[in-house]
Amino acid sequence: MIVVDSNIVAYLYLPGDYTAQAEALFQRDPDWVAPLLWRSEFRNILAGYMRRKALTFDVARDLQLEAESLLAGAEHEVDSSLVLELVRDSNCSAYDCEFIALALMLGIKLVTMDAKLLKAFPTCAVALS
Repeated sequence: MIVVDSNIVAYLYLPGDYTAQAEALFQRDPDWVAPLLWRSEFRNILAGYMRRKALTFDVARDLQLEAESLLAGAEHEVDSSLVLELVRDSNCSAYDCEFIALALMLGIKLVTMDAKLLKAFPTCAVALS
C-alpha cells in the first residue's frame, strides 16, 4: 500500500513524461490510497487540460470517474493538527502536507514528484521511479 499524490494519479491517466513510471508503479503496487483532497486537485488538473483544449468535457468527466473508481474505498480524512504541525515544520503547503500526514498516519510511503515534499520529508516521501 502506498499514498499517491494527485500528480501521480494524473500521470497514470494523462499521457506524458511520467506515464510509463506511473503505470509501472501501479503494476508493482496497485493498492493506492490518498486523502480526500486528491479529488479536488485532480479536477483542477483536468480543468487545466480542458482550458487548453487538450481534453473535452466528456473525456475529463470520464477520467475523473475512472480515477474515483480506482481510489474508491481508499480515500482518507487526515488529522488537521498533524497537517498543521507538518506545515509549521516545513515550507510545504497544507494541501501537500495532507498527503504526508496520511502516509505518516498509515505508516507507509508517499510517492510523489514534488521536489519540495521530497526534500522536506525524505524519510516519508519517495520519488516516482
